[in-house]
Amino acid sequence: MVSIPPRLVPVELGDLVLRAPVASDAAAVQAAFADPELLRWSPLSSELPDDPRTAALEWIEDRADWSPGTRLGWAVSDATSGPLLGTVSVRVIDARAGNGMIGYWTVPAARGRGIATRAVRAAARFAFDVAGLHRIELAHAVGNPSSCRVAQGAGFALEGTLRESYAYGDGQHHDEHLHAKLRTDPN
Repeated sequence: MVSIPPRLVPVELGDLVLRAPVASDAAAVQAAFADPELLRWSPLSSELPDDPRTAALEWIEDRADWSPGTRLGWAVSDATSGPLLGTVSVRVIDARAGNGMIGYWTVPAARGRGIATRAVRAAARFAFDVAGLHRIELAHAVGNPSSCRVAQGAGFALEGTLRESYAYGDGQHHDEHLHAKLRTDPN
């Protein structure tokens, strides 16, 4: 049975922490929303209001609120200094079957350091062990090899290619790789 905790639970990873996004993250979130690479491979560009600060604060409030019981969401930060390095969230797509979908992004300065891989692995483990999910899917554009490396590094098996399955920030439908991880898979 899927059971999302009513309040965000931090996850300590030594030098990293998955924590609640807070208002002081707004400038970093704004900068991330303006990053061309992030905008290209995410749906953010179609969801944002005209005012970037308002968009960042609304995003922070939404991700920090676990009360609807449909999503786990964290900011990823350095454990000692606390700057926002990225985000990871698991959305419940079928509570009855225990299925979820994971998504993530990192700020440019955090890319290529294994931060997304570690955050995705930790968020998935939390979703399995605490929230009770059975299967978590991860989909990314075929043209985004960095996300493929994150998925594989976090133990998500490649299951296939979804043809023109999602319209990304560029407005074009892209083929996606579908990866998945089961609760019974090794970490």
